[in-house]
Amino acid sequence: MSTFFGEYEATVDAKGRFLLPGGFKKQLPEGENKFVINRGFEKCLTLYPIKSWEPIVQEFLLKNEFDKNVRDFRRQFFGGATEVELDTAGRLLLPQTLKEYANLTKDIILVAALNSIEIWDAEKYKKLFEDISPEAYSKLAAEVMGNKGGTNL
Repeated sequence: MSTFFGEYEATVDAKGRFLLPGGFKKQLPEGENKFVINRGFEKCLTLYPIKSWEPIVQEFLLKNEFDKNVRDFRRQFFGGATEVELDTAGRLLLPQTLKEYANLTKDIILVAALNSIEIWDAEKYKKLFEDISPEAYSKLAAEVMGNKGGTNL
């Protein structure tokens, strides 16, 4: 399973394709060229290498399909999932419905999310950082990371 770090700018062409940044290509296992692109949780898209996507599917198959929450989540999460493959030029095609969901225009930012890559509209992504103060970021870090044993960051 791949682990990604970094953020990179890219441009969506008139056909809805973007070049996967070289920084992310270097982090992929050799020969990895298939992905699943899907709706993200904050009106962005999430790009999963196939090897990261498969365990998510396997885990979900263990869920109780008689539970309405499971069915509702399945529709939201898996409904838009689309397999995409790097073309010979190293580009990926954004499915139109997903592009519309995330309001992606020409300028996008690809952001490492450990085992996946988020795809954001550049302006919306930059606004995320304008809207959070250093104090709020510190509080969020303490809430998310502060109550775990092990390394103190």
